Amino acid sequence: MAGNIRGALIAALGIGFITLAVWAQTDDISNKVDDFVKASIRQQRIPGLALAVLRDGQIIKAQGYGLSNIELDVPASPQTIFQSGSVGKQFTATGVMMLVEEGKVGLDDKVAKYFPGAPDSWNTITVRHLLTHTSGIKDYTDKNFDYRRDYTEEDLLKILQTLPFDFVPGEKWSYSNSGYMLLGILIHKVTGKFYGDFLQERIFGPLGMTTTRIISEQDIVPNRAAGYRLVKGVIKNQEWVSPSLNTTADGALYFTVLDLAKWDAALYTEKLIKRSSQDEMWTPVKLNDGKTYPYGFGWRVHEMNGHRLIEHGGSWQGFTTGISRYVGDKLTVVGLCNLDSRHARPEEIIHGIAGLYVPALTPPPPAKPIEDKEPQVTALFRELLGKIEAGKADAGTFTEEAQKNWFPDRVKEYQEVLEDFGPAKAVDLLERKEETGLRSYVYRLTFEDGRVLKLNLKLTEKNKIAALDVTE
Repeated sequence: MAGNIRGALIAALGIGFITLAVWAQTDDISNKVDDFVKASIRQQRIPGLALAVLRDGQIIKAQGYGLSNIELDVPASPQTIFQSGSVGKQFTATGVMMLVEEGKVGLDDKVAKYFPGAPDSWNTITVRHLLTHTSGIKDYTDKNFDYRRDYTEEDLLKILQTLPFDFVPGEKWSYSNSGYMLLGILIHKVTGKFYGDFLQERIFGPLGMTTTRIISEQDIVPNRAAGYRLVKGVIKNQEWVSPSLNTTADGALYFTVLDLAKWDAALYTEKLIKRSSQDEMWTPVKLNDGKTYPYGFGWRVHEMNGHRLIEHGGSWQGFTTGISRYVGDKLTVVGLCNLDSRHARPEEIIHGIAGLYVPALTPPPPAKPIEDKEPQVTALFRELLGKIEAGKADAGTFTEEAQKNWFPDRVKEYQEVLEDFGPAKAVDLLERKEETGLRSYVYRLTFEDGRVLKLNLKLTEKNKIAALDVTE
């Protein structure tokens, strides 16, 4: 009896020591996370950030850093409400999948089926194309779109119907907010309910996501953060857009990290949709040529050091957000911040935090530059950027096709970005390869504040610029 009692006591003490060790380790990681986040938001000049770290659907850390409102000196907290940006697309996609399970929508249905009088070209687009950004419909968010006009849903539908195609449906992947705006209108057509009301009834309400809702500037919203942007180094309030553009299904929600914790927990279950539907949402899209692209339905689908990673970011009106789910590790990190996407990089913070909890998830170091055997091309690249920043880009240095794509709107966008970033302290060549009739160069620009921009320059044999694109 005495021996058994002694053994039980030792076992109990042992368990206690193990528990204390785990707590100490958790506290140590938590402190490292705090230091990492504080350093990151200082470097990126983010006013405020809310963080949630989740293991197997349970919160293990929820914390606010910095300010949710600079003017009122209000600290950010887990209860702070941020705008979703495109993180909202995963909710739209889930709503569509609910209708698919009910037999009210088919993934391979032609979009024209739901919109009588739609252009003939919509007979080539499917619901699946819209969900996966492979429809080819041009993104409505360009310089010609009037963000100050208050549109009706019918107005927006008419605009979408007039947009040209950038490519044949299914031929390529190209991020397009147009597809998700259209999906919201489709939900309304099928259910008779505004898509926001549908999501409230079918997702937010059942999951107890009490702060998640459609954006409204006029409603009283407790704990609402203010959104900010940096203009030539000076912090400014977000730019105003019309109320109707804060109600579309491409990313116009309010939420907190605490609500996203409830969302994450539900994704481990079949509370909303069947596992088979969820698996389809997390499967890379197959293009017409049989190749795949790492995007599913409202989620990017890829890996981090061989570990499966399903994530999405968002940006809108002075907010930049991200949720990353390392599904095999049952680890999720959510980061919401109130600074525009030109400056805030919450995905870097999120990925860095994941590596603190699971070292195998630590992002790989930046790619090493390769030997630059064509310094004259690098000189041409630098000269091109200088002219774009100065507003003196020469259309004659571009191919005819590139001129159509670049002038005048796109070159102006690049000018604004480069003016904002300032001069690069380093320009490194990362990749050089031959393409059909073109030479392709990937350069990494590193700026004084730590921001990095990767650009892919493509030249013809006669050194005409065929493309200049931002790349990951």
